[in-house]
Amino acid sequence: MNTVYSIADVREYVRAARAAGKRVAFVPTMGNLHKGHLSLVHKAQEKADVVIVSIYVNPLQFGANEDLESYPRTLAEDQAQLKGENVDLLFAPSSNEIYPEGMEHHTNVAVDSLSNMHCGKTRPGHFTGVATIVCKLFNIVQPDVAVFGIKDFQQLAVIRKMVEDLYLPVEVIGADIARDSRGLALSSRNGYLSDEELDIAPSLYRVLSEAREQVLQGMSYDLVLRDALAKLAQAGLKPDYIDICSQQSLQPATTQDKELVILAAAYLGRARLIDNVTLTLP
Repeated sequence: MNTVYSIADVREYVRAARAAGKRVAFVPTMGNLHKGHLSLVHKAQEKADVVIVSIYVNPLQFGANEDLESYPRTLAEDQAQLKGENVDLLFAPSSNEIYPEGMEHHTNVAVDSLSNMHCGKTRPGHFTGVATIVCKLFNIVQPDVAVFGIKDFQQLAVIRKMVEDLYLPVEVIGADIARDSRGLALSSRNGYLSDEELDIAPSLYRVLSEAREQVLQGMSYDLVLRDALAKLAQAGLKPDYIDICSQQSLQPATTQDKELVILAAAYLGRARLIDNVTLTLP
């Protein structure tokens, strides 16, 4: 596996791959890799001949008082993991490479219709940061296919909408949520959790799963949400939100919607945990 740090080197690599008739897949990450990230790599390897992974902690998607400075940066360990998975190329740019004129002088990409609800309520500007960096990376790598985790359901929806609206020639694929043996969705931020908090954290998925069953049984959405919020608090989590939405629009679900997603975020110690479950009504 080669590691490159410049846009020019990535483009040279991709040009050579395309000249050889190869299909290119891309997995953008912020590093501190775990089995969830590696499952995205495996999905990418199913879809293409060449897999490129990026590692870049994007300042633009972090808000004030968030964990930009403390976000774990583990490049050497990440390189070893990716090499073990037979990744073809790692792109690990600096902020000077991505934002050469500085953070104050860049073009933003905003998907307003999907960005100001759910996680966007308490993280204003976050999804503009996500859309901007993903658009930049797509233009740098120019992949045929890109793989993202479904755990960040709203992020995936924002990226798909951006690709559709801007006519970007990238197939966006969502990969299933990777969980530990107790159901906790894998996340780099799980490393912030103490042993005691790691025992509490799987309650988020348990509550979401119970909410899904209640919806399938016909319980009113308002009652399901009130019950779920109470259960999260009782388990020791501080709920940020829990919403029952249309999978397509992310708007609150109505009786006409059949493809639903239940989205939730909750605080536990230093960590902000997100998770979701999907369901199809008969």
